[in-house]
Amino acid sequence: MEDHKANIDWRRKVHEIIYGTHTPAGKLFDIILLVVIVYSIIIVMLESVPRYDVRFHSFFNISEWVVTILFTIEYILRIVAINKPKKYIFSFFGIIDLLSTIPKYLSIFLVGSQYLTAFRVLRLLRVFRILKLVRFVGESNNLVRAMRASRTKIFVFVFFVIVISVLLGTIMYIIEGPEHGFNSIPHSVYWTIVTLTTVGYGDISPETALGQFIATLIMIIGYGVIAVPTGIVSAEYTSSMKDAAKNTDEGRSCPNCSAEILRSDAHYCRKCGFQLTED
Repeated sequence: MEDHKANIDWRRKVHEIIYGTHTPAGKLFDIILLVVIVYSIIIVMLESVPRYDVRFHSFFNISEWVVTILFTIEYILRIVAINKPKKYIFSFFGIIDLLSTIPKYLSIFLVGSQYLTAFRVLRLLRVFRILKLVRFVGESNNLVRAMRASRTKIFVFVFFVIVISVLLGTIMYIIEGPEHGFNSIPHSVYWTIVTLTTVGYGDISPETALGQFIATLIMIIGYGVIAVPTGIVSAEYTSSMKDAAKNTDEGRSCPNCSAEILRSDAHYCRKCGFQLTED
């Protein structure tokens, strides 16, 4: 009985450190993990430079093994720390964690530079782990909620932009024509989108006075295209911040399914129903 209780306490402590950021130990773990991730990405990038790889190949290889072992330990602890490990294993970040860890082990069995090059690219997937640590840097949870709340408005806006792009692209095809580089309606729509987003590759450009006038209008509209979705998300973000400030417990997560606990007075997980507090 005591061994079982000690096992539960140990798993709860590990879960608190790995999945939570509301304790000093959890924050320290996130900082260390972030440093290791950045270091591993820098090593992989430098390893791809031939002159650096020739001089420091042994150092890069040892560093990769150390990082891989650390990530392996972390991956195992993440599985052990929750009651439903399949939730993590088959989640987006669980798959990314696995894919960013196994290439170094596979390199033992698959010898050949043509294969290792592909595995090195897979190792760069570790950068996605940083996305899980953004909450430590800023209010990413509120931003995610704002994005979700504004997705309908953004979808309508993007649909409107697509309609405008097709309409203006068709008009530009009629005005300019193939003789000025607008070879087809899809090509003209491509030019409209490039101009509307203020990218401006310059591979094709209108030559008629009317075409240049319409291009000017598209460029001006482009500034609005950039500003509108920003305003939508900003408004939702402000609203989300106000709601979150009322009653939240930032950094707390369910020890059973790792879902974020939104309310500080919550007794049960909103997703799996796991009891969070003892009666």
